Amino acid sequence: MNTKERDALFHTLAARFERNAHRHPGIAWVDVRARLNGNTAALQALREMEATGGEPDVVSLDGESAEYTFYDCAAESPIGRRSCCYDQDALDSRKENKPANSAVAMAAGMGITLLTEAQYRALQAFGAFDLKTSSWINTPADFRALGGALFCDRRYDTVFVYHNGASSYYAARGFRGFVRI
Repeated sequence: MNTKERDALFHTLAARFERNAHRHPGIAWVDVRARLNGNTAALQALREMEATGGEPDVVSLDGESAEYTFYDCAAESPIGRRSCCYDQDALDSRKENKPANSAVAMAAGMGITLLTEAQYRALQAFGAFDLKTSSWINTPADFRALGGALFCDRRYDTVFVYHNGASSYYAARGFRGFVRI
């Protein structure tokens, strides 16, 4: 990432940080930026989150860590990460109409991690997300071994967790992720 791209990313992140102070009370942008400076992996991950429509922002979960956590905070599941099945095994199992990628592989390639159910529910405390879309979440291995995967959305002012075959994919289902610095 060149200096111009990095500065543009910092500008975007800082503006979002300031607009959404309720997501990170007591955290100063100057401290977050200092942590990001020189952290090439985190900057790359944030650039990918931004480029795919995730609108990453710092969320303060409960102050349990000295790390800062960026979540995808776009109102709907990031548009550049939709129409993917859950993981590589699911993608490999499809005989026809394979999607271009899987959520797990895309997240790994971006340097981020899929949200867990608990993290997805915590995100919902900061606003109403996925009112029209849904997002794959990190699925426990024992459930995944049976062929399924989990996803969430918010309807009727309630967060719902559902199951689906891991090889399924829909235009309105993507995934949300996070990165810690």
